Amino acid sequence: MEQISTGKPVQITVTDGYELRGSKGDTPVTFIRAEFNQAVLGDSAKITVSSEGTAKYNFTSSFEISPEGAITLYDLAQKPLFLTMFEVLPKEKKQKEEKTLILGQAVVDLLPLVEGESSFETVVPVHPVSGSPLETLQSGVKQCSLEVKVSVAEPLLTAAQILGGNLLKVTLEAAYSVPESFIPVGPMQNYVVGLQVPSGGEMEDESPLSFHGVAYVNMVPLLYPGVKRIRGAFHVYPYLDSTVYEKTKCLLSLFRDIGHNLIQNNKIGGITSPLSKPVISKNLKEDKIQASSIKSQSSDTPLETEPPLNNNPEGQNKLENIFLQQFVEAGTYIVLEIQLDKALVPKRMPEELARRVKEMIPPRPPLTRRTGGAQKVVSDYHMQIKSISRAILDEYHRMFGKQVAQLRGDIDSETLEEQKCQLNYELNCSGKYFAFKEQLKHAVVKIVREKYLKTTSFESQAELQAFISELYVFLVDQMHVALNQTMPDDVQRAVPTVYTSSEQLRLFAFEAEVNEDFETATVYYEERLVREPQNLEHWLDYGAFCLLTEDNSKAQECFRKALSLNQNHIHSLLLCGVLAVLMENYEQAEIFFEDATCLEPTNVVAWTLLGLYYEIQSNDIRMEMAFHEASKQLQARVTKQKSTGAVEYVEGRKVESSLGPLRITSGSSTAAFKVEAPTGEFLEEPTKLQSQSREPILSVLSQVPSISQKLSNLLVKETPAKRETLKCQDSLTFLQPAQIPTTIFMETIRFLMKVNAVQYVHRVLAHELLCPQGGPSCEYYLVLAQTHLLKKDFTKAEEYLQQAAQMDYLNPNVWGLKGHLYFLTGNHAEAKACYERTISFVVDASEMHFIFLRLGHIYLEEKEYEKAKKIYLQACKRSPSCFTWLGLGTACYRLEEITEAEDALSEANALNNFNAEVWAYLALVSLKAGRQLEAEQAYKYTRKLKLKDETLLAEIHMVQEMVGFGNPSF
Repeated sequence: MEQISTGKPVQITVTDGYELRGSKGDTPVTFIRAEFNQAVLGDSAKITVSSEGTAKYNFTSSFEISPEGAITLYDLAQKPLFLTMFEVLPKEKKQKEEKTLILGQAVVDLLPLVEGESSFETVVPVHPVSGSPLETLQSGVKQCSLEVKVSVAEPLLTAAQILGGNLLKVTLEAAYSVPESFIPVGPMQNYVVGLQVPSGGEMEDESPLSFHGVAYVNMVPLLYPGVKRIRGAFHVYPYLDSTVYEKTKCLLSLFRDIGHNLIQNNKIGGITSPLSKPVISKNLKEDKIQASSIKSQSSDTPLETEPPLNNNPEGQNKLENIFLQQFVEAGTYIVLEIQLDKALVPKRMPEELARRVKEMIPPRPPLTRRTGGAQKVVSDYHMQIKSISRAILDEYHRMFGKQVAQLRGDIDSETLEEQKCQLNYELNCSGKYFAFKEQLKHAVVKIVREKYLKTTSFESQAELQAFISELYVFLVDQMHVALNQTMPDDVQRAVPTVYTSSEQLRLFAFEAEVNEDFETATVYYEERLVREPQNLEHWLDYGAFCLLTEDNSKAQECFRKALSLNQNHIHSLLLCGVLAVLMENYEQAEIFFEDATCLEPTNVVAWTLLGLYYEIQSNDIRMEMAFHEASKQLQARVTKQKSTGAVEYVEGRKVESSLGPLRITSGSSTAAFKVEAPTGEFLEEPTKLQSQSREPILSVLSQVPSISQKLSNLLVKETPAKRETLKCQDSLTFLQPAQIPTTIFMETIRFLMKVNAVQYVHRVLAHELLCPQGGPSCEYYLVLAQTHLLKKDFTKAEEYLQQAAQMDYLNPNVWGLKGHLYFLTGNHAEAKACYERTISFVVDASEMHFIFLRLGHIYLEEKEYEKAKKIYLQACKRSPSCFTWLGLGTACYRLEEITEAEDALSEANALNNFNAEVWAYLALVSLKAGRQLEAEQAYKYTRKLKLKDETLLAEIHMVQEMVGFGNPSF
């Protein structure tokens, strides 16, 4: 920032004082002393305070600021003006001189003058000193204050200087977790904080235990575009010259030069700096002894009886360790804010960027995709015929609509012929006939060029006539085809196409799969493949579906197609290996599994499947090798997760062992993170202040109720099967407070269950049961129950679910699966209780979609329509499908919320217009709304799609009879 060119006076006027009190009564005699830059500017006259507590001082003082003088513009920006209030005490007998008492002090910030203002007024509070009568004010009484006016003859900086300059503000808010040596046990202690850009903030106390620390502030974020502010918590480290020089390239401490001045001006004792001579008071012998004790206890400067630190590295290291321990043990940090008036690097505005993009690349409308060919031009001709026919029909209704309505459609041939003549006359006179010809001409020209390949002139008139005759016959025939395709819906408006995403199609296929509508599921899976044939995940999903239907050959085809798209895809390799084993093609299986372990040596499932393959081949040595490698990789992964706080899994559910990007451990005192605010600020905030950071942090075990109960079931079991012990000796990840145990076999089971490889799962379950680190667990019984549910072995499934519930009564997956069991066996009362218990848990079950659908279905059966509506709304919000919207629409219809029901049913119909039940309820809604045409159409599709619910069909007939329409057969 540029300095001003000539000296300019700054005038400070204290006009009034308010709420004043004295030690000798309510009307004391007071005066004001103005100080700036460690110099007294003057004292006001002695004014007696009125009974109302006010005083008229009208005291003016001034100082001059100039680039070459004692006070510069930088002093004005950095230093405040002090206004000290004194009380003149009454003279006692034989007292020659007046005595004064300091009541308090006010501080005036002169920064507005630096920011371009020529004058400003402010009311500043007077801060009472210890023991001042101003301290004893009762609550509700206003604080003592002074009214101050500051002015200059003209602005200190020109507009150009202000525009070209910048102002850096540094605010030190507080210091936290200071060492115990800071605690005052004797006289009052003072602390000094200085800033040395770009090194950071330094903090040094001046108590009998001298202390010198430094906090390093990275100011690079201020160079980010648009950033004007950084704020955060910064650790305080011991001041070591080598470290400071390495980070800041500064050889000396900021306090080396100012220490002596502070001592002389404030009379507060010695300030010592590392590797510098101590400042020793020459007034009292006691001070010398005190200074020596300072050095011997905390200073880096050696005593006379101690060897120099630079000649004794061990001694230096010991002292450095003393300093280090003070900071490390206390965890001291300061909260600091650095702010600029203007960003150092301006940030471009979005509007400017958009404008420049438009200048470089003008926006153009997207090009329509044009497809040629004979079929396309004929289709275009059909569209034009339909468009013209609609226009003619509209004209006919305009001319003869009332007449037709009066005759109720009973029109004789003579009247019809007369109407035809009048219509032709109107079309010719109005010019519409010519417009229709022009509209159709382009489509006919394209047919001539694309269909008949005629692009050159005809050689003779006869050839032309023959072609025209042929073309006329073709055009008339196609006109009839187009007119026959025209439906009443086409006359109204075109229905927008609802595009379903691949994720939605996957959900629809899964719904059909669970409902055992395998034909519909196949349609959805194949539609995904048609849309994105190069997406290998679609092939894997279809292959997993084929495994469920036990179509192994088709599943193998799908998995190999996926592998052909990416030969390095691990899951495709593993599934190809699994299918090869199931189809007893063992040579290929070994190749697939080994390739997977080579491509991804850390994959636990790949090594486990390879070991299972070797077991089938009775190759015990390689089997143990593969299992051991799988266990080693699992242990390495768990160790890494413990160190990084990664996500861990427990029985299909994720458990967070860390709080997002910030890991908070019980031994940490503070943590900082950075985030750029949209207002151009760069914040570096502490996640917890010291008072908060020492609160106990709950482990993951307290957050997952199933874990604490499972711990008692994870004891290592002895078994005589020595070979199983060898296979599984490393497969357990040792239990820690925030760690979830698992085995290589259970991880493999999860992978196989996800792809419906149930035939392979039982072999792995046997290993899990015999493995000392595994054994029966809640998840083990859940998998067994699920496999028996797929086989419709409900008795076994219920037995295993009872075992699972005994081991983990609070597991939502247990209750969800029990609900499915009772639902499939027709015990809807028990299913309802299980489903309600499942949704009441804080943690969701692994698959909530069908829990919501089936619970909503039960509510509808029991006529609890409000509950059904609530459940289906949740399902629609989570994963909308035709079934969720149908359930919601049904509940709303039963609640006589016709508008809401129609909206929900329309959503269901848009997602699947082949659902007969949706059309049935749309027919009911249309009947209740009095819309005859829509009711008849919905009823027509209900019958066409063969609605199976006879009760619902009978209800439609009853409503049709009640309203008198809706069934065309009446």
